[in-house]
Amino acid sequence: MSLLRARALNGLLGHLTPPDREAIRSSAHALHSLLRSQGARNGGTVLVAYGGGKDSSYTVAFTRGMQLLLGRWYGDMFTLRTATNWHAGMPRAVMENIDRVYTALGMHEDPACELLLVEGSRVRPFAVGIPRSREVTARNRADILMTGHRTHADARPTFCNACNLSMANAFGVAASHQQGADVIITGDSAEEQRAYTAWINRLARQVPRHGRPGQPSGFGKVLGALDDVARAYFEDIHGSQGLRGGHGVQSEVLPHLQFFSIYASTAYEAGSHWDLLTHHLGFVFDDLAFSFTESDCANPALMAHLRGLKAQYLFHRGYQEGLEEYAAFALRLMRRKEFPQPLIDTMAARYAAPEAQAVLRRRVNAFAREAYGLDERQLVCMVYSPFTGAGAGLRRYLTSRAPHLARCEVAIRHLLSSQDGDGDTDDRGRLAAELEKLSGLELGQLRTLYGSDLNPGLVQSILRGDPHKERIRTRHAPDGPEIGETLSGR
Repeated sequence: MSLLRARALNGLLGHLTPPDREAIRSSAHALHSLLRSQGARNGGTVLVAYGGGKDSSYTVAFTRGMQLLLGRWYGDMFTLRTATNWHAGMPRAVMENIDRVYTALGMHEDPACELLLVEGSRVRPFAVGIPRSREVTARNRADILMTGHRTHADARPTFCNACNLSMANAFGVAASHQQGADVIITGDSAEEQRAYTAWINRLARQVPRHGRPGQPSGFGKVLGALDDVARAYFEDIHGSQGLRGGHGVQSEVLPHLQFFSIYASTAYEAGSHWDLLTHHLGFVFDDLAFSFTESDCANPALMAHLRGLKAQYLFHRGYQEGLEEYAAFALRLMRRKEFPQPLIDTMAARYAAPEAQAVLRRRVNAFAREAYGLDERQLVCMVYSPFTGAGAGLRRYLTSRAPHLARCEVAIRHLLSSQDGDGDTDDRGRLAAELEKLSGLELGQLRTLYGSDLNPGLVQSILRGDPHKERIRTRHAPDGPEIGETLSGR
């Protein structure tokens, strides 16, 4: 084991710049002092939330370096626990990147490393080829559809709200696993952490609060506030009868759990450690997993696709125009996040040529079918959001996209408002089946949408504090006036 650890440390240090090597050494001393001050058992347990992207891969490598240095200096080391919140938006390429990083850092064979996958409340050891949970995939699918139909498929709420809450839950689940974690490594500054906490508390003041035993403090208190937000959010989105298990946030963590930031110690952007990332760790920027500001999720490609569908079917301007509109926004977002220029150029080229856009459309549709069981017809239905708000957009949708059902509008409204429809039970069953094919939603979910408002207040509150949006100038008709619209995404 000592030989494996020596090789892992030497290989890592050999691909770091001198300032980063010094950063790991100084951070290791600081982390060691923190763990000692906590009285952590058996050297302590240090948690890294590992999404599988470029930044979290560097964080894992940095933390592994601290662990190995402390082992060399003091003869013992903390347990390094990595936890990946596994969701349907992660293509296999992400799991393969994670596996290569673990291999390069000698973590698979090291008993001082706990490599975990978190799916809802379930924790499993990491394995690159492990089958994804059907339950979690179904929950991800329902979250996307039910939120998308409340927002005309606005990108951030549709894909990110539920995902961010599940990521917070994964923090809690991983931090409370077995004997618990003592420290969480973060790349956020103290100022950013305070801003996140203030934003969470502002949201929590808008929802019912639930008492918790033991009066949690610190990060447990923050997770408790997020649990309250999650409960209110998902009850609004799914209705009280449609809630599934796993929609809360685990908040029972060790009371002394603290964050340890490496923000001030090392350059965090990928360009500063490109050799380490791409050569030593074997990180690959896959054509699907690398989508605009994300290097571990294909959902941003779906966001761009939905903008193209909205431009084509709602605005009658053409799919290509919508795709280019979203790409221009997301490329500006990449620049604000200081992505290396070669990655920005790669993404710009991917969305530039019309022939490439046609290939991209087919590929993203294939991903939607594989990951979520959704076809383009169901994505178009979500863009229209025809059932929400007592079917405010139903007539327009039926006329444009399902003319064979236009004469059934009254029967559909009766069906969705839980009233008896015209005709016998078999007729209503066939109508419900047709609506399910069009939308991907069951009758109970459609009825929840029918009784719900578009753009609910909590969704708007979450988006209000979100920096991943921009006011753009656009047109909602081919010859319509230029108007302002807020575009969100990743």
